[in-house]
Amino acid sequence: MTDRITRLVEPVATALGYELVRVTMMGGPYGKSVLQIMAERPDGTMRVEDCEKLSRELSVILDVEDPISGEYTLEVSSPGLDRPLTRKKDFATWAGYLAKFELSEAVDGRRRFKGMLLGMDDDTIRVDIDGETLEFDFGNVHKAKLVLTDELLEKDRS
Repeated sequence: MTDRITRLVEPVATALGYELVRVTMMGGPYGKSVLQIMAERPDGTMRVEDCEKLSRELSVILDVEDPISGEYTLEVSSPGLDRPLTRKKDFATWAGYLAKFELSEAVDGRRRFKGMLLGMDDDTIRVDIDGETLEFDFGNVHKAKLVLTDELLEKDRS
């Protein structure tokens, strides 16, 4: 379902000058679903006014197309500091910062890793884990996100 929703909302977001970071459905309180759409400007910023503008425009297309059965809440937000890493460019942009990964298929018997992003080449993500460089196929990453660290907070201040 999120693939269909992404296909519906991405052209709208792009036309308004935003890039989608993530589209996901989550269970909400009292059984009501939440459609969470994370977006940002090409420079990585996203103000409250941007979220409001994008939310208004996306509400129109979602009301017309009605891709979700039942009640749901639309939540449009920025990715935040400890942002999810969902696009190839995220792994290059955030090289030098600590990240957590969960893989779809285990590598060396493990599915969860935490390490310093070293960058990305083609479809291969390079990560320093305890002084050892490991490589993961982008297609094998189920979930990834930055870890909130002092370095990340310092970058946000600059």
